[in-house]
Amino acid sequence: MLSRLINAMRAGPVDVHYQGASFRFYHQASATERGALFNPDYNLEELEFLRAHTPPGGVFVDVGANVGTYALVLARHVGTSGKVIAVEPHPVTHARLAFNRTASGLTQVHLVAAAAGPSDGGLLIATDGDNLGASHIVSGEARGNAIKVPSLRLQRILTEAGVDHLDALKIDVEGFEDRVLTGFFRDTPQALWPRAVVIEHLSRDEWLEDCIADMRSRGYTETGKTRSNTMLVRA
Repeated sequence: MLSRLINAMRAGPVDVHYQGASFRFYHQASATERGALFNPDYNLEELEFLRAHTPPGGVFVDVGANVGTYALVLARHVGTSGKVIAVEPHPVTHARLAFNRTASGLTQVHLVAAAAGPSDGGLLIATDGDNLGASHIVSGEARGNAIKVPSLRLQRILTEAGVDHLDALKIDVEGFEDRVLTGFFRDTPQALWPRAVVIEHLSRDEWLEDCIADMRSRGYTETGKTRSNTMLVRA
């Protein structure tokens, strides 16, 4: 209702400060941007968890970064001596993320215009017309209005970004989380495993493997849960 009211008064995006960073929110067709614009506590529990487990000068990776409501906020927290890797494949969303990074003056944010996946190559993503932030991986049979984007293994993304450790990771890729994480934990040296993880569980019925159970088997402990996300810490 608020989104429709503001759009009637002033069509187009709205420029705001959110959690210390600068954003241009296209709230009319993005649930994430509406949430951050109209709810001051939007994802606050998850952000506080990530800040608690990522020290100043630390390293954070955001898989499915959308327009940066996690990545840019954590970039402010880690400071110029830290590093944030923001992975966002959709070209429209990625352009908004890049704009918000520039508006916030956060040079410590490394952008990756690709999808994280089980292998290097390409994937198809489709968009819900009413919610750009809900773009999701689809099969070739479900091509429809899908677009092809590059795909990179998470281990390769981290290696190419030049990081040797990872303090925290957030992943929200609309039911593709298991395809990203299971192979990562299987094939990547433990020195690169994140100490803390926020994973969206809303689409876990689309997982081929229970990646939260897999993380538990590798020494992670679930320490919290919100409506959308599960939070885990590695001992």
